[in-house]
Order: sequence, then structure tokens, then C-alpha cells
Amino acid sequence: QVQLIASGGGLVQAGDSLRLSCATAGLTFRDYRMGWFRRAPGRPEEFLAAIRASGVGTFYTGSVWGRFTISRDNAHNTLYLQMDNLNPKDTADYYCAAGQSNRTITSTAFDYWGQGTQVTVSS
Repeated sequence: QVQLIASGGGLVQAGDSLRLSCATAGLTFRDYRMGWFRRAPGRPEEFLAAIRASGVGTFYTGSVWGRFTISRDNAHNTLYLQMDNLNPKDTADYYCAAGQSNRTITSTAFDYWGQGTQVTVSS
């Protein structure tokens, strides 16, 4: 059974940083393209970032480019999202996803989805 478990969320102030983790099990992590998404109340799901299976090659959407950094540790089957200079618009439930590595890095098609971790940014 594939499990993707995000953690590291919390309540922070505008300008603060957080590092999210996504621990995985039940899949060969190093073979999967990984991504981060978020969903805020009343807003559609938003694709944030992706990273190739090898870890070489990343993609970011405009809303987080320059502030967020996606990375992975294939030795420990874990995905990360470093979030800097947070603002209240970043308040959302953040979750990770795993997808086939043969798809383009910008693809929003993923095969497995994890439970989220809540990030709340106060002004």
C-alpha cells in the first residue's frame, strides 16, 4: 500500500519560513516524479512544484517561484518543500504526490496522493 505522509506545517507569521516533509512508503521512491500541491478554502487545487525522479530538474509555478524550493532524498524516500518569505496567501493544506517519471515535469498527472499538512500564515 502506497503511503505519502506530509508533515511540518504550522502557524507562522508573514515573512517566516517552513520546511515541509513528505515521507513515503510502498513505492520505489527513486523511480517517481514528485510534486507538491495546495488547496485553500474556496480556492481550486494549486500545483506548486515538481522534481524529477533523479532529483536533477525542478519546476515551479509562478506563485511560488523564487520563494519555495523542492528537493528530495532518495536514500530516505522523502520529499521536501522549503518555503521562505511566507505570506497569508500561502495559507492552505499542502500535500505531496507521486507520478510516473516518464511524464513531463510540468505534468499535473500524478498517480498517488498523500494526506496534507496545514500551513497558516498570519499577517
